[in-house]
Amino acid sequence: MKLNRLEVSNRVFLAPLSGITDSAFRLVAKEHGAGLVYTEMISAEGLVRGGAKTRRLMEFGDDERPIGVQLFGSQPEVLADAVQIVTQRQPDLIDLNFGCPSRKVVRKNGGAAVLKDLTLMEGMVRAAVGATDLPVTVKIRSGWDQTSIVASEAAILCEALGVAGITIHPRTRQQVFSGRANWELIGMVKERVEIPVIGNGDVRTPQDGLRMFAETGCDAAMIGRGALGNPWIFSQIVALLEGKDDLTFPSVNQRIDLCLRHTRQLLAIKGDFTGLRQMRKHFGWYTKGFPGGAQLRRTLVRLERLQDVESVFQNYQRERASYSQKFPQVAERTI
Repeated sequence: MKLNRLEVSNRVFLAPLSGITDSAFRLVAKEHGAGLVYTEMISAEGLVRGGAKTRRLMEFGDDERPIGVQLFGSQPEVLADAVQIVTQRQPDLIDLNFGCPSRKVVRKNGGAAVLKDLTLMEGMVRAAVGATDLPVTVKIRSGWDQTSIVASEAAILCEALGVAGITIHPRTRQQVFSGRANWELIGMVKERVEIPVIGNGDVRTPQDGLRMFAETGCDAAMIGRGALGNPWIFSQIVALLEGKDDLTFPSVNQRIDLCLRHTRQLLAIKGDFTGLRQMRKHFGWYTKGFPGGAQLRRTLVRLERLQDVESVFQNYQRERASYSQKFPQVAERTI
């Protein structure tokens, strides 16, 4: 699959997620089959102002390629300046976020708020495309609310302005993440434009991913919440697309091993204090469904040192192994 001149190895992507898709998580996703990854959403205004924290968000290593840097904003001129800053870092593409439902973002007329003013969207896309030689993609929602579904109109507009691809999350901003994503809308957009259409929303299992491709005709699928604690979903969807039905699912021990490796990677980047606090949510996702998982999570989120995390997981594995000697079926349990 190609996005302008960028060729990606497969059609299953990691979605940009604020506070989650940092370098450590992107590497985990790449290792487990994600064809394309993105940075966390970055404020164009913060980038132009030169904030050190904001600029750190666009740092990445070559082992994370292909990678997109995602920007949000509300002013075409500022967005163009931010695009130029990002271009100097030479990611593989730049993505414009017109879909974030966060109150903090829409209050500043960014994210999904742009869907209320397609003239503003036109100015922003035109400014971004004109400021870089990198492929520019766009991520949108259905519209602001059910009375203003503008996905098809926005997609046609973006294609005319030279956008390389468009991601559709088929919920309105008003819905946030409630209800079901209306995949039919992804298919409708696909029928209206020639550029690649990337589907997003409600892909929680490999079978969901296969069904999204079949039902919508989308060119790629972008996985967000479905990959939390479960990066195996990327390679599993790719396998199904290749006609392989015998999927393998990780055991409890494999989940623990990856969680620990993810923890070490994050702490190497951010240090013990910040890294362990940021890993707390990942502990919950990796251990979801574990036998005795609630108590395990209560223990993990109180820990301050890597060696303590390692010790808690080792004790959990020993206790589980002892229990499995009495009840062998537990030893084969997968989550």
